[in-house]
This record gives sequence, structure tokens and C-alpha cells, in this order.
Amino acid sequence: MKPFLRNGRLFYGWYIVGAAFIILFFNAGARYAFGVMFKPMIEEFGWSRGSVSLVFFVNMVIFALALIVTGKLYDRHGPKWVIMVSTLFVSAGFAMTSAIQSIGQFFLSYGVLAAIGVAGTAVPFIATVTSKWFEKKRGLAISLALSGNSLGHFALVPLFSLFTLTYGWRALYLTIGILILMVNLFIAFFVIRGDPHHLGLRPFGQIDEKSGVKEGQGNSLSSGHTEDFGLIQAMKTRSYWLFVVIMFICGGGDYFATTHLIPLATDHGVSPQTAGNMLGWYGLMSLAGILVAGPAADRIGNKIPIFLTFTLRVLLYLLVLQSKTLPSLYFFAFLFGFTHLITAPLTPMLIGKLYGVSSIGILTGFVNTIHFLGGGFWAYIAGEIFDLTGSYQLAFILLAAAAALAALLSLGMVEKRHTLLRTE
Repeated sequence: MKPFLRNGRLFYGWYIVGAAFIILFFNAGARYAFGVMFKPMIEEFGWSRGSVSLVFFVNMVIFALALIVTGKLYDRHGPKWVIMVSTLFVSAGFAMTSAIQSIGQFFLSYGVLAAIGVAGTAVPFIATVTSKWFEKKRGLAISLALSGNSLGHFALVPLFSLFTLTYGWRALYLTIGILILMVNLFIAFFVIRGDPHHLGLRPFGQIDEKSGVKEGQGNSLSSGHTEDFGLIQAMKTRSYWLFVVIMFICGGGDYFATTHLIPLATDHGVSPQTAGNMLGWYGLMSLAGILVAGPAADRIGNKIPIFLTFTLRVLLYLLVLQSKTLPSLYFFAFLFGFTHLITAPLTPMLIGKLYGVSSIGILTGFVNTIHFLGGGFWAYIAGEIFDLTGSYQLAFILLAAAAALAALLSLGMVEKRHTLLRTE
């Protein structure tokens, strides 16, 4: 137990990890329920895939922009009230979605209100909150917290598929809204009371903040005497922009898969329940990915895991281009799921390592904004491609080319502490 203790007591940051796990467990179910409801909503209203995908695109745009705002609010006011207010928005959005009668109402409830709320309860924000509590074992802590997202994805998506087949998608959206409201408000009020300095604590593993002497190596977030970067300063470096482009491509692959995997599978004869189970296993494999990525980056840095992630994605896109049988789709779900959250723990780790932590909320917020804009864009474009061509083939070709580009760009990043004396 020694690695988890400070002064003989369990370090409070590990309670934050547990709280983050629970929030992300239910948040994952809410986010990935969209793929479950995709075809049932089309069947009820007669909408095209492009129209439903456009609502998801709007949701992702609002969500992405809200990440910048929540990042700035977090830097100024801490996490507690950001999470509480965000929870009210997401719960209201899901409850209203359960009662929609038109595409316009769907745009408002899911595309706007739910998106604003999810920004303060999703992986990017929670990963940033967790990272502030750890100097040593930061990769492990973030990976453990984010595993809640993966297990929620695995456990809840198949359950939601069965729930939808039994009670309908409206009952599911209402249930999700109520559940998130109760769980998140309880945790935010009683556990996530602030960052370490709000409670008179130092990050785990940091010995002397002033002198810059600390435990551990690898992805250190402590700045010592080096001045931290703000957003404008980071934007003057090549490494930051390379990472921004990589994350746009990453988001496109992530949300193409989670939005269109179930429709793709059912198009090729897979039952809705089996397709839901497939997406659930996708989520479980993302747990393996983040549990490997964080500790691996602590040891070998961030560039190698990022490069390998996109190299694997290229191969998986090419596989589905050639074969859409049940085994090949399961193989795609397993291995693509493994890559799904690898960049989630790496983002605050890499940004903190390169630019310091003083503005980590806004720095990671901007990166994740671009990531989710990419996700919304490709989820929408894939729907339009299907409506125009009757298949997802062109979408897979474009995504394979983009993943190859991301792998190459990752090799160009300079993975060392940047200083304000020069730009990289």
C-alpha cells in the first residue's frame, strides 16, 4: 500500500480517482447510447442517416466549444461547481430528448443542452481534474479514472440495447437523465471538493514545489523554475499544432466507430442486440488500452503509443474495407476499441510535460475541442456518405488515409519541456 499512502494515510487524490471512475461510468453510457438509438429513431420519424448524424455533429460542436469554457472556468474556480452545473444541463437535455416530436426539438435537447452538460462531465475534463492531484503515478491515476468510461461503455451499452428493445428509446433517455443527475450531484458535493491547493495538499509525489525537487521521472507536470505556457504561447510551437491535427483525426475515427458501428453491423445482417454487444466489447477493450497507455507513457513517453495507435487503425480500416462478416466486425470492434481512449490519458500528460500545468485546463480544452469537432464532423460526413452511396466504403478509405497522416505527424512532435525563450 505504500505507493498509495502519504504520511501513513490514503492520499485524498485516490478518492478523486474513485469519484472520477463513477462519473465516467455513467457518462459513457449516456454518450454511447446514441448509437443504440440511431436506427430506432430513424424508424419512428423517417429521418435520413444524414439528418440524425447532423444532430450528433451539432452536439459535438457545442460540446467541443463548451470544453474551452469549462477548461477556463476550471482553471479559475476549480472542478466542483463546473461538474454540478454541467450535470443539470446534461440531465435536462436527456430528459427533454425523451419527449421530442420533431428534428428541431432534437437539435435543441440533444444537440445543445446535453452537449453543454457533457463538457463538464466527460473524459477530457475529468482527466484534467485527476491529473492535478498527481506528480508521481500520474499515468496510472488517470488510466484508473478513465477505466470507468470503458467499463461503463462495456456494461451499459448492451444493457441499453436490451432496455430499448423492451421499453423503447424514450424511456431510456429519461432514465439516463435521472440517473446522471443523482449520481453526479452526490459525488460533486461530497467528494470532489476542489484541487489539491484548495485542501492545503500537494500533488502526490511532489516533495517541494518551490525548489522543483520531486519524486519520479517520465511525464512530470511540475514546472520548477520554468515558466508555464498559456494558450497563445503554446500556439506558437510546432508540437502543439501537430498534436491538434492528430487529435482532429483521432476524434473522427472514435466517433465514426461509436456512432455507426451498430448501423453498419445491422446493415450486414447482425441482430441489434448482437451489434449492441459488439459496441459493449469495444468499450471493454478501450479499458485495456488506457490501462496500458498511461503507465507505458510514464516509462517511454507519449509519441510511441500515439504512433502505434494510428498505425493499427490504418490496418483495421483496410480490414473492414475488405470484409464485413460477423468475425471481422468483432475483430474491428475489439482492436479499434483498444485504441479508442489511448490519447485520453496522454493528452494531459503530454501537454503538462511540454507546457506546464498552470493553464492545463485551457490548453487541453482547446486540443479536445478540436478532437471532438473531428468526431462530430466524421460522424456526420459518414451519414451523408451512406445516404449518397448506400455504404460506408468511401468513409473507411478517407479515414485510413487520415490515420496514416496522423501516425507520420506524431513523429514530428518534440517531446520535451518547451521554454518561452524559443519555440519548437
